[in-house]
Amino acid sequence: MTVHNETTTAKFMETIRKIKSYEEALGLLYWDLRTGAPRKGMDTRSEVIGVLSGDMFKLSTSPELGEYLNELEQPAAQEQLSEIERKLVSETRKDYDRSVKIPPKLYQEYVVLSSQAESKWEEAKANNDYASFQPYLEKVIDYTQQFIDLWGPKATRYDTLLDQYEPGMTTAELDRVFGGLREQLVPLASAIAASPHQPDTSFLGQKYDKQAQKAFSLFILNQMGYNFEAGRLDESVHPFATGLNPGDVRITTRYLEDDVTSALFGTIHEGGHALYEQNLMPELIGTTLCTGTSMGIHESQSRFWENVIGRSKPFWEQYFGKLQEKFPGQLDVSVEDFYRGINVVEPSLIRIEADELTYNLHIIIRYEIEKMIFNEGAKAADLPQIWNDKYKEYLGIEPPSNAEGVLQDVHWSGGAFGYFPSYSLGNMYAAQIADTMERELDGFWNLVGRGELLPIKEWLTERIYKFGKLKSPSELIQDVTGKPLDPQHLVTYLERKYKDIYKL
Repeated sequence: MTVHNETTTAKFMETIRKIKSYEEALGLLYWDLRTGAPRKGMDTRSEVIGVLSGDMFKLSTSPELGEYLNELEQPAAQEQLSEIERKLVSETRKDYDRSVKIPPKLYQEYVVLSSQAESKWEEAKANNDYASFQPYLEKVIDYTQQFIDLWGPKATRYDTLLDQYEPGMTTAELDRVFGGLREQLVPLASAIAASPHQPDTSFLGQKYDKQAQKAFSLFILNQMGYNFEAGRLDESVHPFATGLNPGDVRITTRYLEDDVTSALFGTIHEGGHALYEQNLMPELIGTTLCTGTSMGIHESQSRFWENVIGRSKPFWEQYFGKLQEKFPGQLDVSVEDFYRGINVVEPSLIRIEADELTYNLHIIIRYEIEKMIFNEGAKAADLPQIWNDKYKEYLGIEPPSNAEGVLQDVHWSGGAFGYFPSYSLGNMYAAQIADTMERELDGFWNLVGRGELLPIKEWLTERIYKFGKLKSPSELIQDVTGKPLDPQHLVTYLERKYKDIYKL
C-alpha cells in the first residue's frame, strides 16, 4: 500500500470512529430521555441532541470524507483494503450520497423536532389527546416529504423511505408479499374463529405483582444468554433496545399489572434484538458496520426469540413451573392450557400485544396508511379516521380511543416511516431461519424443551449476529438458508402451529 493510501485509510477510519462516537453519545441521551429523564429538562435535552446530531451530520457529509471515499474507491486502493474496510467504504458511500443532499441546518431542525415530537407523543398517548400531537406529526411528515424531494424519489415516494430500513425493498415487492400473506392468513383466521376448540384465557385476567414479573423477565434473559455485564433492563412506555456497542446493549420493557404476558414477551422480544447487538464480531467495533444489517433481519431475531421459541410448547414445558413459582396460586392450569392460552388468536387493538397470526394484519394496516401519506397525500388530520376504518375492515374492531388507535406506536413521532414493514419481514425471515435451524441444529426442539438455549444463541451468532452489516439482508438470508426470502415458510409455520392448537 502506498504511504498516501495508508494515510487516507487512517484518516477515513478516524472519521468513522468519530461518527460512531457521536452515535453512541446520542444513543445514551435518547435512552435516558425515554427511561425517566426529568420532564422539565426535555426541551433543553432535545436541543442538545439537535446540536450533537448536527455536528455528527456535518462530519458525515464533510468534503474531506467525500475526498477519502473518492481515493479509497480507486481500484489500486481497493486491492490494499481489508474486507471490512472495503465494505465500510461502500456503506459509507451510500450514506454519504444520501446525506450530502440534506442541508445541515434542515437536518438539525428535524432532529430537534422529532425529539420533541416523541416527548409530545408520550403525553398525548397518556391523555388520549391526538389534537395536541397532530401539529408535531404534520411537521414530521412535512420534513420527511422535503427529504424525499432532496434524495430524489424512487419508483414511488414511499420506496425512498423503505430503502432506509430494508435496503432494496420496494412497494411492488411488499404488495406482492403482503397480498399473498393476507390471502392465506385471513381464511386461516376465519377457520380458527369458527373452531369449537377455543383456548381458555380466563386465568390470565388477574393482577400480577410487578416485582415478580421483573424477576421472571431477568431470569429468562439470563437463560437466553443475554449478558448483564454488557447490558441492563429498565422500564419505559414502549419497549425498546439500544445498542451503544457490543459491551453496552440496553433493553426496556413495560410491566402491566393485569397482564402477565405483556412484559414477558416484550422482554424476550427486546432480548432478541440485544443478543444480535451483543454478539457482533469485535473487529467491527468502532465502525458503522457494528450493528444489524437491516431492520427486517433485526426484527427476525426479536420475533424468533419471542414467538418461535418463547411461545412454543417445549419452552413452556421447561419454564412454566418456574413462572408458577413467581405467582403462587395464580396460574393454576396445566402447561397445555397455558400454552394454548398465550397463543389464542383474536382480533386486538394493540399491535405489540397481538397474536402471531393477526400481528401481520396490524403491520399491513400501517404499511397501507404510510403509503397513503407519501404516495397519495393523506393528511395528519385524517389519520385517526383512516386508522379506525382500516381496523374495522381488517380486524373487525374499532378503537374506542385514539390512545388505543393511531397514538399507540412511537414510530411516526420519530419520523420512522417505512419501518413497520420490517416487523412482518422479520416474521418471514424468522420462520425461514427456524426451518433451517430445525434441520441443521441437532435436536433443536429437545434443546428448547430442556432449557438449553445457549447452543441456539451460538448457532445464530455464527450464522447471523457476528457479521453485523458485512452482509446485506438478501446475502445473509441466502447464506443462512440457501435461498432468497420465501414468505411461504411463515404461512407453513403458522398453519402447523394453529391447526394443532385449534384442532382444525
